[in-house]
Amino acid sequence: MSLHDSAVLHYGRGSSMKRRRTLWSRIHLDPWLLALLLLLLAGGLVVMYSASGQQMSVVYAQASRLGVALAGMAIVAQLSPAMMYRWTPLAYAIGLAMLVAVEIMGDIGMGAQRWLEIGFIRFQPSEIMKLALPMMLATYLHRRSLPPRVRDVLACGVLMAVPVVLIAKQPDLGTSLLVASAGLIVLLMAGLSWRLIGCLAGLAAAALPLLWFNMHDYQRQRVLTFLNPESDPLGAGWNIIQSTTAIGSGGVFGKGWTQGTQSQLEFLPERHTDFIVAVLGEEFGLAGMLTLLTVYLLIVGRSLLLANGAQDTYGRLVAGSIALTFFIYVFVNIGMVSGILPIVGVPLPLVSFGGTSSVTLMVGFGILMSIHSHRRLLPR
Repeated sequence: MSLHDSAVLHYGRGSSMKRRRTLWSRIHLDPWLLALLLLLLAGGLVVMYSASGQQMSVVYAQASRLGVALAGMAIVAQLSPAMMYRWTPLAYAIGLAMLVAVEIMGDIGMGAQRWLEIGFIRFQPSEIMKLALPMMLATYLHRRSLPPRVRDVLACGVLMAVPVVLIAKQPDLGTSLLVASAGLIVLLMAGLSWRLIGCLAGLAAAALPLLWFNMHDYQRQRVLTFLNPESDPLGAGWNIIQSTTAIGSGGVFGKGWTQGTQSQLEFLPERHTDFIVAVLGEEFGLAGMLTLLTVYLLIVGRSLLLANGAQDTYGRLVAGSIALTFFIYVFVNIGMVSGILPIVGVPLPLVSFGGTSSVTLMVGFGILMSIHSHRRLLPR
């Protein structure tokens, strides 16, 4: 090959790569993160088919919800971070209003008042606060000096406490803790001093007895069951015993797709929602679990890489919170199903059956992609 041909090939490749980058930048999507999310969604539908007892109607319903979630992600990714910044206070206010509406006239299901029904749409307003709260805190801290001073931390604490208390009253302790963790991540990323972290940790420890006495009976029972599930193996301890049995019986490579005994014989409760990872562990074994964890870690890693490229305080705090909160969701679900955390009713992100949760998560990734793709090119 001549030097001229080599040069043409080299610059031809560069031009092709530039065109690809231009295409993805025009539609404001990150191809690597999108590919990982699609891989996770496709694998989730495969597990959903088995977890639902081979009911294609459930798979179709979940696929339609994921389609809406993908569309929401693509639409939100087109919005500029500046527009999101301007509209964040309104989104936060609407989220609070919806939580109040749930308290007044929300639908009751399985002993909890968590849903609003508007026409043919039924959703959980608490899911909105998973995004609205960290975005509101990032908006508040954007024009203030960092690390945040005590008065700024107190103001953020008020912004956090109102939705967290409203969600906990539904009652939905799991979601309230996740919303609180999303807010705490923003404060930590803003450079909260170790002295303030120590004070907050001390206050949290001192408040534990108050929290215990204000918990519902079933929530206290969940904590006691976590400590000793064998104390009530046919009652409160049934869920965790069956889920750990299912995961343990899968071995290295599992029993095979749709061949699990705990799930297919219906010993495993909520197998297509909160406990779907136990179905995966039983049927695909340790290999399947490690594959799932690898995909999750790659998603979190890519998200953090995109967040690192944000060029202002608002973008960094929002993008970083979305990435790390997603990791917390995964950790909490797998931890509760495997017996290392109490059961708090947190679904496995983008795998468990559900609509509002999937849409919220994908919209969050759309926000993250928007922050990355709309960044301005700085001069070298």
